[in-house]
Amino acid sequence: MDMLDNLESLQFEPGIKEEDRCWLYLQGRYHGLMIKACAHATFFCKLLHHLRKSLHEKQTSRVAKIHRIGLLPSTPDEDGLNVGIIGGGHLGKQLARVLLQLVPIPPERLQISTRRPEALDEFQKLGIKCFYHNSDLASWANVIFLCCLPSQLPNICVEIQASLAKTCIVYSFVAAVPLLRLKNLLNHTNILRPQYQFGEGFDNIWGTNKDITDALQDPVLLLANCPYNPAGGIILNSKWVEGILYAALNTCTTEAMPCSQALKLLNELFSAHFEDCGKDGVSCPNFQLQDFVSRVYARSLSHKRPFPWFDLIAVQLKDTPFSNQRLTSTAFQNHLTHLYCGLFGISLTKEQQPVVPTSSPSQ
Repeated sequence: MDMLDNLESLQFEPGIKEEDRCWLYLQGRYHGLMIKACAHATFFCKLLHHLRKSLHEKQTSRVAKIHRIGLLPSTPDEDGLNVGIIGGGHLGKQLARVLLQLVPIPPERLQISTRRPEALDEFQKLGIKCFYHNSDLASWANVIFLCCLPSQLPNICVEIQASLAKTCIVYSFVAAVPLLRLKNLLNHTNILRPQYQFGEGFDNIWGTNKDITDALQDPVLLLANCPYNPAGGIILNSKWVEGILYAALNTCTTEAMPCSQALKLLNELFSAHFEDCGKDGVSCPNFQLQDFVSRVYARSLSHKRPFPWFDLIAVQLKDTPFSNQRLTSTAFQNHLTHLYCGLFGISLTKEQQPVVPTSSPSQ
């Protein structure tokens, strides 16, 4: 409970001069941006965890009988996702809370590196390792969230670049540093960076004090956070969607999964049917090789071979086969919305079906 809820004179707004009140909308916009950033990072981790779990289930099924008769020791939770956060400020703390509660990531699978680990007492009590050693975190994590200031980023990149595995996904919230600059600083291509823009009309549905974890359990706010939904005046660049799909394929390639099985896994993820699909599911996405690689390459790629390793920087900055064939498809966008809400535990009714904009958000 907020002790200041009923004490207006001690709240922020009464201290603002009348001529400056026109800027109060920025408070809601800031909170909305924070909610969206945490929501999309959580969705990505949920998607990746789900995919890794499916990958390991398929791989371990071949030796399950051997494990049962005791010829091999049982393995630890290999499908678990190790997540590191660099930066323990407001964003880093909010992100850690959301990942812990909504993915959920076990405390032993989450680490935070910050210059002031002593300020993260609440997380240390939960069993999260909080320390100041960026390179150690980089060598341990499968996913790293950069929640630092732009001025701190060059030094951080110097510290972690030698420790980054090729398969580690770096997810940057540092809006002031573009993707190509990040690529050069880290000498790394497995990087995701969401880009947000503000629409002309701003409908403050976000509030200013609502807890972010609670906000992501609210069906109205969760739907507003869906990648293709411009509600609330904050729009996510659609190339982020491409980035997470190609990152998923890279995860399959890491495990040497044949491309045919990788496509099957993606199709299973997006197979949630809803009323508009029709009984036969004709409009459901059914990904093919040529959705992700060129037709010429697809003809030469054996179904038993893994996908090639994709440069996520190029995926987010250039047109891809997916851009041309799937990204603006209404069927794909609607299925992504259902997957998004479903991973947060919310099923959409027909009345809650998203209204997809006639033109996709700016790329």
